[in-house]
Amino acid sequence: MRQNGLQTKRARRLRRDMTDCERTLWFPLRDRRLMGLKFRRQVPLGPFIADFYCASRRLILEADGAHHDPARDTTRDAHLAALGYRILRVTNHDIRTNLPGVLTRIAKEATR
Repeated sequence: MRQNGLQTKRARRLRRDMTDCERTLWFPLRDRRLMGLKFRRQVPLGPFIADFYCASRRLILEADGAHHDPARDTTRDAHLAALGYRILRVTNHDIRTNLPGVLTRIAKEATR
């Protein structure tokens, strides 16, 4: 999917200004640390920006905090699923309190 220059700038800003939970999740995902899978962060996909994306598995990871709107997320997920992406949402609370469990969920979803 092509993105416009505004999306690229926004994605770069989001990469630079990651939340603490995104940073915590990024460390075990980067450099192919999880099952040798390549994840990228803050990736523009159509009109949306995914928190983390594994292209080889078409897997999108979203770290959901208090700022997420469930109604908007449902519409977004339906749009991306129609394009063949799989979306896995994890809460910031789970990232903070159960990172090994979150990584296990990601690994299971990636092998599905």
